[in-house]
Amino acid sequence: MIQFTDWLSRTSFSLAIQTHEWVIPTIQSIHIVAIGVVLASVFMIVLRVLGRAGRDQSLMETTGRFGPWLFSALCVMLATGTLMVVGEPARELLAFSFWLKMFLVLVATLIAGIFQACVRKNESYWEISIAKSPSAKSLAIFTLLIWIAIVILGRLIAYDHVWGSWSHAPKA
Repeated sequence: MIQFTDWLSRTSFSLAIQTHEWVIPTIQSIHIVAIGVVLASVFMIVLRVLGRAGRDQSLMETTGRFGPWLFSALCVMLATGTLMVVGEPARELLAFSFWLKMFLVLVATLIAGIFQACVRKNESYWEISIAKSPSAKSLAIFTLLIWIAIVILGRLIAYDHVWGSWSHAPKA
C-alpha cells in the first residue's frame, strides 16, 4: 500500500490537488456539507421509524422525501472523498481510521439500500410492523450510531496515530 500511495502522490492529478492550497479545504468543506445532509436525512428517517416525527406521513413518503437527499449526498461524499484520497493518499490510505470508516460507510449504505427496497416492496407491512417492532427501531438507532461513528472516524484520520501499530499513517 505504501508503494501505491507513493505512486499516487506523484501523479499529475494528485500534484495538481496538492499544489493549490485552496483545493483540499474546498473539497473537505463540500465533503462535510454532504455528511451533514446524510446525517440529517438519516436522522429524519430514524425519527419517523421511532414514531417521533413525521407521523402525518407514511414511511414510504418519508423515505421518498429524504431518500433522494441521502443518495445524492452519498454520491457527493464518494466524489469528494475520492478527490481527498488522490490529493493526500498517504494520509488517507495508510490510516486505520480511514479503512474502518469505509467499512462502516459500506455497512450503513447497505442497510439504507436494503431498508428502502424492503419498504418499497411491502409498504403496508412496514407501516404496521414499524410501530410494533423493537428490532426495527433498534436497527434504526444502530444505523444512526454507525453514521455518528463514521463522522468521528473521519475526524480521527488526522490523528490516526492513536491506533498505534494498527495505523501506518504519517503523523500529522
